[in-house]
Amino acid sequence: MPDEQMANSGGQPATAAGPPPTASAPPAARPLDTIDRSILRMLQTDGRASIRSVADRVHVSRANAYARINRLIEDGVIRGFSALIDQERAGQGASAYITLKIVQNSWRTVRKQLTALPGATHIALVSGDFDVLLLVHTKDNRELRELVLTRIQSIPEVLSTRTLLVFEETDLGPEEE
Repeated sequence: MPDEQMANSGGQPATAAGPPPTASAPPAARPLDTIDRSILRMLQTDGRASIRSVADRVHVSRANAYARINRLIEDGVIRGFSALIDQERAGQGASAYITLKIVQNSWRTVRKQLTALPGATHIALVSGDFDVLLLVHTKDNRELRELVLTRIQSIPEVLSTRTLLVFEETDLGPEEE
């Protein structure tokens, strides 16, 4: 954020009741009020918004906006800030959703291998006719074919794949109230 940098101590947030959270059990999320939700919508639209502009837009002081954003970061509500990429303009002209059926109880192993794939941008464990949904962006269909046939299908825990080509996509912004 250009005006003022947000502090992130990297430590665990203090909890009022009970022992500190463990690595396997994150702290319970605090409820979000309308100001928190407005801040989240604004940052989803413009992750580079300054503290001053956030404060002005939601009608709170800069100190209050700063504290709220830091709390949202510390609570894990905000996981990071990133740029929205036009994949085609970035030279990634082929996009596809790939569905995978995997060996039962192999999700963590498969996820680790899929995360390392070039062009993988979203991975989800899902229910239904397949187990994993993977979104990839590649330079062209030849590169996509190589990724699916050589890299993904060579993972021992992957039983089968199905590739769904994306012809057009639209990023949805935050909901307006």
